[in-house]
Amino acid sequence: MSGVGPHLPGVLNSLAPTLDQYGYLAVAGLVLLEDFGIPVPGETVLILGAVYAGAGRLNIILVGLLAFLGAVVGDNIGFAIGRFAGRRLVDRYGRYVLLTPERLDKATAFFERRGASIIIIARFIEGLRQANGIVAGTTEMHWLRFVIFNAIGAALWVAVWASVGYFSGDHITPIYNTAARYSLYLGIAVGVALIILIAYRVHKARAANRSA
Repeated sequence: MSGVGPHLPGVLNSLAPTLDQYGYLAVAGLVLLEDFGIPVPGETVLILGAVYAGAGRLNIILVGLLAFLGAVVGDNIGFAIGRFAGRRLVDRYGRYVLLTPERLDKATAFFERRGASIIIIARFIEGLRQANGIVAGTTEMHWLRFVIFNAIGAALWVAVWASVGYFSGDHITPIYNTAARYSLYLGIAVGVALIILIAYRVHKARAANRSA
């Protein structure tokens, strides 16, 4: 880890040997894998790659470009999985997790109305980032629309985290810990908002059925 500050926070420090060995390939590969649902630390390796670039060990332009390409390709693989296998899996097994074809149809309509903003926001939320493409494909969102907004989200995501890593210097530990904490809070807030939205729609549907 020569040339990089010795006090990297836990996860970043544990990824350092991987980045030391594989360099740019680790950045592109882990981001790509994370973005179609495989639980690997893609976002973390992007930040670490940017930290290395700030220390002069990698080129920040290449780190950002490869992370962007990995994110876009990974989400499109997820989209393909959702498009070609997702609906069939829901029809066959969805009832076991309370996801019926009728509920998927409603999710499809919601995604068509709000899909653009969801795709961009989901990029910054753990869990949603990994499922983003699969959900879009399963709900049969138009592919070109998905590609455009996915690319916008990926560009913003790379710009934010590459900048954080590159300019952090000796402050990477408090910055990383604070960002991780608020990312968790944001994920909880979004989850609560989705539960409220679903409850509201269920209540509205039941009220409409009673009046009918």
